[in-house]
Amino acid sequence: MAISLIGGQVHDITQAATLVAQVEAKALLADKGYDADSFIESLQVRAIRPVIPPKSNRKSQRDCDFALYRERNLVERFFNIIKHFRAIATRYEKTARNFLAGLHLVCALAWLK
Repeated sequence: MAISLIGGQVHDITQAATLVAQVEAKALLADKGYDADSFIESLQVRAIRPVIPPKSNRKSQRDCDFALYRERNLVERFFNIIKHFRAIATRYEKTARNFLAGLHLVCALAWLK
């Protein structure tokens, strides 16, 4: 597992390549926001299978294993678990360092559960 804290106005795909570089994976499940040719090519270079549905406006549609994509609900359920901690959901901590520390603690608690 890898976590990176970025600003709220920054798109997640800007940090996706650095996060994927920190873990060993056989497949990557992501939503349509990660459907970028450069990101998918970087996954294929590392022999990681991209399970990302193509955007509807994509000129050349790619195949997606929707049977495996259904497992993405585990990610959404994890987000639901960490949002039960009020300090994380409301961004109670003002500094990024303290917020990230709280997020690490919540992730450890969720992992132990």
